Amino acid sequence: MNAFILFLVLLKATVTSFAGLASISVVRDELVVHRHVLTDEQLNEAVVVTRSTPGPVGLYVVAVGYQAAGTPGAVAGWAAMTAPALAILPLLLLFRRYLRHPRVHSALQCIVIASAALLLATVYPFAKSAVTGPVSAIAALITLPLMVRFKVDPALIILGTVLVGMSMYALNLTAYL
Repeated sequence: MNAFILFLVLLKATVTSFAGLASISVVRDELVVHRHVLTDEQLNEAVVVTRSTPGPVGLYVVAVGYQAAGTPGAVAGWAAMTAPALAILPLLLLFRRYLRHPRVHSALQCIVIASAALLLATVYPFAKSAVTGPVSAIAALITLPLMVRFKVDPALIILGTVLVGMSMYALNLTAYL
């Protein structure tokens, strides 16, 4: 894929959802559904790998760019991730007196609601591509209440699932994952 077109696609995602995880649904719609540049599995992998490393939430767009177009794609992803912040900081300085205005506050609340909806729209395709067998389905059913109901630290959940995966590999049971 052309790196400039990829930059525009990723910029659209980062601008419309502020480079957070809510932008995943925009990236998926553009690169998986419409342009067929990536598969759901590749997108899922890019997000998982970058979310397991320290750094900004939107860093996954660099990995997506790399998977779609190699090193030029990674540069396009990085540029798309940083451009909105570089543009919005001067604007915030210019318009900071309006940030407390009720209309602006209301608009920001609507953006939060829309971002939550985008995140929910992203969860289903990711879960569908991540759950590949009975063990991964059981892991998903166990981890969801652990995080939501019991507020278990996500790092512990990731560590637990890594141990399950390694155990399955050691027992030669990866076909059930």
